[in-house]
Amino acid sequence: MSFDTSWDVDKYRSEHEYEDHWQFRRQFLVAHQDKFPEDRLVCLAQVFFNVEFLGCQYPKKVMDLIETLSEGLADDLREKRKGKLQRTFVAASDAAEAKAKR
Repeated sequence: MSFDTSWDVDKYRSEHEYEDHWQFRRQFLVAHQDKFPEDRLVCLAQVFFNVEFLGCQYPKKVMDLIETLSEGLADDLREKRKGKLQRTFVAASDAAEAKAKR
């Protein structure tokens, strides 16, 4: 299957996107521009961002693909985040139960 690889990656930067977020997505787009059609890669780059920054999860097949494609790209980010405060999400029922036990 053949597809155009000459498209401009920078056209996908959102007007209000943080510079470091954009550089993260941009790195992914550039690294894989020759492997996927443009529309598919733009979606995968967003999924990559959502997984790394927002903690989103997708079906196993998608997560496996993102894991493979992200090898070497997310290492620096993950290393930087080790020392930072991590968000913890708790179900409302668990929070209410913990409060009641106090």
